[in-house]
Amino acid sequence: MSDVDEDLYERTRRLLEPGEIELVGAIVHTDLESSEDIEMHQATVDIGEIIAEGAGYDPKDTYVYSGSDDTQFASNQHQGLTLDDDEFVWECQQLLRNGTFDVVFYYEASADHDSILEEIRARGFEVTGVEGD
Repeated sequence: MSDVDEDLYERTRRLLEPGEIELVGAIVHTDLESSEDIEMHQATVDIGEIIAEGAGYDPKDTYVYSGSDDTQFASNQHQGLTLDDDEFVWECQQLLRNGTFDVVFYYEASADHDSILEEIRARGFEVTGVEGD
């Protein structure tokens, strides 16, 4: 594990615990500050597309549903859903920590977790994979 905050890693891992869908996660570390909201949005979209591909979806067939669209969501909470039937692809939370954003993504464990992490790294981000027990 890289220099990820142990508390953030453990909280992320606990959220993967058994529910309706078996999940894995990725903590993406950025150097983006709170004033860089457009860049943060684009990074979220780009990483969401990587996850969609790794989960077997064409990114063109997915969209981002944001917290600003729904009072049940936090303002920095987003979901990737399919266009056809609003099927879950991924979910994330953008967390401002120590002046820069960490983005915690969750997606189905059936996705190609290793290739998703590799592609996120290839795009220049530091990422820590998270798996349940």
